[in-house]
Amino acid sequence: MDKMDYRILAEIQRDGTLSSQALAERVGLSTSPCWRRVRRLEKQGVIRANVAILDPEKVGLHVTAIANILLEDHHPDSVAEFDRMVAERPEILECFATSGQQDYTLKVICESIVAYDRLLNEHILSCNPVRTVRTSFVLRGTKHTTALPLTGG
Repeated sequence: MDKMDYRILAEIQRDGTLSSQALAERVGLSTSPCWRRVRRLEKQGVIRANVAILDPEKVGLHVTAIANILLEDHHPDSVAEFDRMVAERPEILECFATSGQQDYTLKVICESIVAYDRLLNEHILSCNPVRTVRTSFVLRGTKHTTALPLTGG
């Protein structure tokens, strides 16, 4: 990837709805070469998806929780069972295998505390490999971005 690729990526991170022509103008290329670069970046997996970012509150999702998970063991079957449970639950937006005192950290968004409690008891805690869950509820967000800090090129 070169500097132009990074400029293209920076622009589409800011606004993924830009037309090929508008993007080309912002980065100083003609439309066709810019479009070819974007397609190449998509084929290479650098650009994984183009999505709309929704406001959780405005769609009725009022509770964000961070759940720190400790597993009973790290046997491949246990990890696979946990990973399956996570993949099946749309409330779990992100899952990170971590170092430190927990094995996983989950970002969960639900409509209410009651809904989180149901997810916790019916799915997370009932998943056999899960030993403990420690949950923190987000009181307010101070920063949210999906833009990566691009410095390459």
